[in-house]
Amino acid sequence: MVRHDLVARQLDEQIASRYPVGQRLRILDVGMGRGAQALRLARAGHTVTGLESDTALLREARESLTTEPAGIRERVRLIEGDCRETGVHFLPGSFDVVLCHGALMSSQEPDAMLAGLARMLAPGGLLSLLVRNADALAMRPGLTGDWAGTLAALDADTTTDRRGEVVRAYRLAALTSTLAGIAAPLHTWYGVQVFTEWRADSGMPAVDVLERHLAAEDRAGRTDPYRHVAALLHLCGVRG
Repeated sequence: MVRHDLVARQLDEQIASRYPVGQRLRILDVGMGRGAQALRLARAGHTVTGLESDTALLREARESLTTEPAGIRERVRLIEGDCRETGVHFLPGSFDVVLCHGALMSSQEPDAMLAGLARMLAPGGLLSLLVRNADALAMRPGLTGDWAGTLAALDADTTTDRRGEVVRAYRLAALTSTLAGIAAPLHTWYGVQVFTEWRADSGMPAVDVLERHLAAEDRAGRTDPYRHVAALLHLCGVRG
């Protein structure tokens, strides 16, 4: 999946820039879904805790974990719980890295949730957020000639995803301010899916072009002005 690969590259880059090679980190994955990132990071040697409220997704994550070697299984802890209640499950400062890759899109209290995530970080810890980009919501209707939809999307802060669910979108400026307010100021950010999301054929590219596709997306996601119109924003804050 293009999104997963791009975010993994970006996250690994940030971890490598902050921690010595080989250091085993304590990682919390909030709203982990099927656990793809959690398992990948556990395979890299880190201790990972996954928090997920959807029982079906949690079951799939547990099933995937059973196929892993014992050493990897021992490094993963999966918990069923509300992403807004990290303080119920964990002590402040318990993690070096906290991931929230999608859960904010369905949150009704995003500021409170973000503050809770920041409290889970040890000093100097990394907060990795993946959110829908509100500044790019007009791209899809605009590129398909839906002008009424384009005008509506220019001021919107929600959108309907491919599953037909309404999800929240965020603006870079607003999230930058929020991160500063919770003592985890923005360190860097990337655009994710600058091109893929807006193509008429948005499926996976053929194997022979995948690496070039990822290279183009990766570079555009780091480059102005392209990253500003990406479908998703990947923001990395650092706990002061």
